[in-house]
Amino acid sequence: MSRSVFITGGNRGIGLAIARAFAAAGDSVAITYRSGEPPVGFLAVKCDITDPEQVEQAYKEIEEKQGPVEVLVANAGVTRDQLLLRMSEEDFSTVIDANLTGTFRVVKRACKGMLRARKGRVVVISSAVALRGETGQANYAASKAGLVGFSRSLARELGSRGITVNVVAPGLTDTAMSGAVAEERRAEMLNQIPLGRIGQPDEIAAAVRFLASDDAAYITGAVLPVDGGAAMGH
Repeated sequence: MSRSVFITGGNRGIGLAIARAFAAAGDSVAITYRSGEPPVGFLAVKCDITDPEQVEQAYKEIEEKQGPVEVLVANAGVTRDQLLLRMSEEDFSTVIDANLTGTFRVVKRACKGMLRARKGRVVVISSAVALRGETGQANYAASKAGLVGFSRSLARELGSRGITVNVVAPGLTDTAMSGAVAEERRAEMLNQIPLGRIGQPDEIAAAVRFLASDDAAYITGAVLPVDGGAAMGH
């Protein structure tokens, strides 16, 4: 049965791979994008999740065109990498607002319809960096670690209404974001991955689709690393 699926930041990289995976399964898929031309094949809604009004308008458009959101994948995020002593207040607050507070906004709005329906799937995209830390990413790691506590709290709040809330924590993945990492640093990161290779966006998407499926109905509050073993034990 086709479901109404909403993926924030679904216009490229991991988000686009997730959108394609749900569409291939026959779901109706809406994505947000902030700039440029969105990919075809989805209901593309221009939305900056740091703006509450834009979030509300996005939901109204999605509900009107493909019904109340039954599966939410909170994927949108930004980086502003810098060593702590060089990191500005703006570098820190921008990342927290987009990655953590922005996720709060989109999840809260989705839960209104899910509570009425007494069912729903929320999958939050965190990062292996949240579990193990990373030099120059104190702001990003803090925002992504915050998503774990946020999601697990919601899993407790919403479980009795048939709503599951889970986290996927990707490691180094073959996207434009990882492509911007200096070659020397990239080699160091690969050396820390037991499987010895970079992840593919489709591999992240498969984990997300599983957690949104009927097969995962008894899984909530879980953090599923998809990182080649890089953060194991954290």
